[in-house]
Amino acid sequence: MNLNALSIDDEKFNLLLIEAMCAEIGLQVHSFTDPRKGIEAFQRGLFDIVFVDYMMPSVDGITVIEEIRKTASDIPIVMITAVDDNTLMLRAIESGATEFLRKPVNMPEFKARTGNLLQLRKSQLLLKDRAKLLEEEVRKATEKILTREHETLVILGRVAEYKDQETGNHIARVAHYSRLIAQKVGESAESQEIIFNAAPLHDIGKIGISDFILTKPEGLDASEVNLMRKHPEIGYTILKDSDSPFLQAGAIISLTHHERFDGRGYPNGLMGEDIHLYGRIVAIADVFDALFSKRPYKNPWPLENIFEYLANEKGKHFDPRLVEVFLQSKEEIRAIHALFADN
Repeated sequence: MNLNALSIDDEKFNLLLIEAMCAEIGLQVHSFTDPRKGIEAFQRGLFDIVFVDYMMPSVDGITVIEEIRKTASDIPIVMITAVDDNTLMLRAIESGATEFLRKPVNMPEFKARTGNLLQLRKSQLLLKDRAKLLEEEVRKATEKILTREHETLVILGRVAEYKDQETGNHIARVAHYSRLIAQKVGESAESQEIIFNAAPLHDIGKIGISDFILTKPEGLDASEVNLMRKHPEIGYTILKDSDSPFLQAGAIISLTHHERFDGRGYPNGLMGEDIHLYGRIVAIADVFDALFSKRPYKNPWPLENIFEYLANEKGKHFDPRLVEVFLQSKEEIRAIHALFADN
């Protein structure tokens, strides 16, 4: 392990002496007669030990130590001085000096004390490397867990779409539209990520609905409509007890994405901002994509007709503010639909 030293002394001879002694123990030294330049060099470079004189004309050694300690709490610092004063030694240690040597420096003592400090420094660096290694391993493990969780969310979303004969691209588009709206209304990056991963679960409750109802080509009768309208609560029941923030959000979305801003939705007839923001966002994304997609029972609507419909439903079916930001994002909406178009 190659270590570097910073040496500051206004006397060139003393610097040469330190350099010679450091060479004996394989330590590379960068020397400065101007303490200010020495401090600047420390702030720019990577040093493992500092040697500093006390008596210098512009900045004394105590000040140098204090400046170094502002940014480096663990670097060994050795004050080397001709002043034989225990009070000064105490001041130096209180300022952050690790060792205190008196001039003329004794070579064996210098090697022994510096050697101990360098061993300490090597241990510090190894500990930091291990900490970085552990941090990287934790990051990788966390990333794997999140990847698996995201895969699980996608699979769960596709379960409902499979039952309902819709494509996996529908849930992908709904997820992207939902994140777009969340971004446009100023939701945090964390909130955007949550709704992006939770939106595909909006219809998970359809796994509890009969295939006969889900695949019926003609309209449903009143009793069948009532059964179909149970899927938000089924989805909520499936997801609500999870510790995962994504699944918790999925439970909320499942329960609220069929509520209407005017209070005429289901299952609970919530109104306005009593409907969770995630539910209000996914309601727009889901209806938009349903209207823009081909189904066995209908052809896709023309895009401009859908935008007109959304505008007309502001304050009725949908949150007016959310509809407005969605309508202001037409180019991004078209790009998402093109990227995840059904084959």
